[in-house]
Amino acid sequence: MKTVLRRVLLVCAVVVLGACSREPVNSPHAQGGEQENVLYTAFSQRSPKYLDPASSYSTDETPFTYSIYQPLYGYDYLLRPYTLVPQAAAAIGKPVYFDAQGVELPDDAPGEQVAFSVYDIPIKPGQLFQPHPAFALDSTGGPSYWPLQPSDLEGKYAITDFPLTGTRELTAHDYVYGLRRLASPRVISPIYSILAEHIVGMRAYGDQLKQHDQVLREQGRDDELQEWLDLRQSGFDGVQALDDHTLRIRVIGKYPQFKYWLAMTFTAPIPWEADRFYQQAGMAQHNFSLNTWPVGTGPYMLTESLTNRRHVLQRNPNYAGSPYPCQGEPTDKAEGLLDDCGKLTPFIDRIVFSLEKESVPLMGKFIQGYYDIPEVGRGDYGVAMRVAAGDSAEKASLYKDHGIQLRSSTEAQVSYLGFNWRDPVVGKGDTPEQQEKNRKLRQAISIAFNWEQFVSIFQNNEAQVAYGPVPPGIPGYQELPAGLNSQVYTLDGKQAVRRPLDEARELLAQAGYPDGRHIDTGRPLILYFDSAGGMGSSAMLDWMRRQLAAINIQLEIRATDYNRFQDKMRQGSAQMYMWGWVADYPDAENFLFLLYGPNAKADNGGENASNYQNPEFDRLFERMRYLDDGPEKEELVHQMVAVVQHDAPWMFGYFPKSGGAYQAWVANAKPTQMVRNTLQYYRLDSAMRARLLDGWNMPVWWPLWAAGGVLLFIGLLAWRVAVRRDRATALGTQDKGQP
Repeated sequence: MKTVLRRVLLVCAVVVLGACSREPVNSPHAQGGEQENVLYTAFSQRSPKYLDPASSYSTDETPFTYSIYQPLYGYDYLLRPYTLVPQAAAAIGKPVYFDAQGVELPDDAPGEQVAFSVYDIPIKPGQLFQPHPAFALDSTGGPSYWPLQPSDLEGKYAITDFPLTGTRELTAHDYVYGLRRLASPRVISPIYSILAEHIVGMRAYGDQLKQHDQVLREQGRDDELQEWLDLRQSGFDGVQALDDHTLRIRVIGKYPQFKYWLAMTFTAPIPWEADRFYQQAGMAQHNFSLNTWPVGTGPYMLTESLTNRRHVLQRNPNYAGSPYPCQGEPTDKAEGLLDDCGKLTPFIDRIVFSLEKESVPLMGKFIQGYYDIPEVGRGDYGVAMRVAAGDSAEKASLYKDHGIQLRSSTEAQVSYLGFNWRDPVVGKGDTPEQQEKNRKLRQAISIAFNWEQFVSIFQNNEAQVAYGPVPPGIPGYQELPAGLNSQVYTLDGKQAVRRPLDEARELLAQAGYPDGRHIDTGRPLILYFDSAGGMGSSAMLDWMRRQLAAINIQLEIRATDYNRFQDKMRQGSAQMYMWGWVADYPDAENFLFLLYGPNAKADNGGENASNYQNPEFDRLFERMRYLDDGPEKEELVHQMVAVVQHDAPWMFGYFPKSGGAYQAWVANAKPTQMVRNTLQYYRLDSAMRARLLDGWNMPVWWPLWAAGGVLLFIGLLAWRVAVRRDRATALGTQDKGQP
C-alpha cells in the first residue's frame, strides 16, 4: 500500500512541477529559440528539388537560390516600377553596338543595323565564396578533398560532415564557367535554349559538348561520362573574362532586355572547384551535389538540410553586406520601410524552414506566433487572410490584436480573355467592312463582361481590373486617367465607369446582330468558350453566360482536358479562351510580345495565343523592342496599348495581387513576386516576439492542478481505507490469539 501511495504522490508532484513552468508546451522550436535572431517559416509539399542555379526554375526554390547565389544584377527592393541595380557587378554594363563588319555604331543606331552587342560588366573586387570543403587546401596547397575514394565518404551525409573548409575570391571566370555549364548536356537547364538564341556562339558550343558526349557513349566509355567535364578547357566567343574582374558577353543583334536575364540565378557564378568536388564517385549516392548543397557568394548559405523535414540558411560569414535601400514608393516611408536606410544587410542570422504538409496546422502555428512568415515567396497566404478578415469580424479582430501585417501588391502578371483572330465571327474579318463589324462585336462583349464584378466574386477583390495588357510596376504602365480604356469605360472624376449595356446593345446591332440575332438569318448569335480542366469553376462559367445573356448573346462552354485545350490553341481552332502570363522580367516587351504578329501560336508556335495581327502594332513593337528604357520607349508602349484597346483582341481582364502575411515583429516586409532576394532585407524584433508569444501561449495549468488534487484526494481515501483495514485485521488476529 505504501508503494501505491508513493506513486500517487509522485504523479501529483510531477503535475505541480509542470504547472510551475511558463514555457509553451506546444512550441515547435527549441527552448529559448524565440529570443534568437532567427526567422521561422515553413515549406509545403516537398523539399526544393533543384538548388543548382542552372536547373532551378520553381518558385519554391527561389527563397534558397536567391539568398545563396549572387547574380550580376538584382532589383531594388522598394522602388516601383521595378528598377535594375548592380548586385555582384560594380555597375550595370552599358552595351556597345557593332555592325556585321565589326564597326562600332553609335548608341542610337537603329536596331536593324546592329549585328551584335558587347556588354563589358565590371565585377566588384573582394567578394568571397562561402566557406566550403571544395575550397579546402592541404599543407602542400593542393585540394583537401580531391580526389576522394568512395570509402572516404562513409558517414558523411551533410556538407558540415567535412571538417575542413576554405574560400576564395569571386572572379569573372566563375560567371564564364556558369554560363558555359548551361550548355552542358550533363546539366538540366530550362533556360539554355533561350539564352542560346541570344548569346554569340552558345548554341554551337552546346552542340559541340553534346557531340563529345555522344562519341563517349558510342565508344562505351561510360566511366568518362561519369567523370568531371572540365569546362575551363574549351569555351566560346560569346562569354569571356577579360580579366579577373571584367566579364564580356556578346549578344546577337540588339536586345535591350538581355540585361534582365543577368538578374536571374540562371546566370549565377559557379566555381569550378565545386563542380569538380561534387562530380567525384560516390557523391551522388550520399546526396552531395549543387542541387542539394549549393555554393555561392550571397548573404546566406545552406548549413542544414533534412529532406522533407527541415532546411536552415545561415548567415554567410564571408558576405561583406549590402546597404538597405533609401528610396521607395511614396507610402514606404509611412510604413517604416525606409527606417533601415543605408544599414548593411542581411539583418537576420538564421532562417529555419520546417515542413508543414497541411495548411491548417501551418496557419494555426502562424497565428500562435511560432512562424514569423507562413511561407517565404508565397503570396496566397496574405490574400487568403485578407479575404478571411473581410468575411469574419472575429478573424479581423484576432489579426488586429496580434498585430499581423497583411500587405498586398499588384503583381507583374495578367489574366485575360482572348478572341481568336482567325475566327470569322470574333476574329479580324475578311473585308474592311467585316473587320469593323467584328471589332464592334468584340467591343460590345468587352462592355458586357463586368470584370469589376468578376474580381469581386472570384478574386475576392484581391486583383486590379486591367485597362490594357501592361501591369503596374512595369515601365510604360499608365495610371488613370491616362491609362483608361475609353472603348469600354468613361471617366467620372478619377474613377473609371463601365459603359452602359445600352451602348453594348447598339454596338451589337451595328455589328450585324440586333438584339443578339443575325440581321439576315434571324438566328441567335452563339459564341463558344473553350475551357480546360481546372481553368474555370461551374459558378464562373455560369457567370460568364449571364454576362453575355444580358445583351442576348448565347455562350456555350466547350470543356476539355488541358492537353486537348493546348492542341486547339496550337491549331488556332478555339474561338474564345482565358489565359494568363507571368512576367519573366519587368519590361513592357514581355507583355506586348503576346500580341506581336510573328509570335502567332497557330502559325509560328509563339505565345500570341490570339493570333492577333496588326501591321501598325507590329511596326511599333519592332521599334520599341530595340529601345532602352526612357521616355521614347514609354511613348511607344502607350501607342501600342491604344492600338490593342481599339482592336480589342483581348478583354484585358485583371492583374492578380500578391499578399504577404507577417508577424508584428517582422520589419521591412513588402510583398513582391519579382524581387526574390527578400530574406536579406527582413529584420526581427526578437524581444517583442518572445514577449508576445509568452502572452499568447501561456500554459493553462488549472485542469492539471484539479486533476492532481483529485488524484491526491483519491490517494488519501485509499490510504485511510487501507489503514482501517490493516487495523481491523490486526485486532481480529489478536482476538483469535487470546486464551
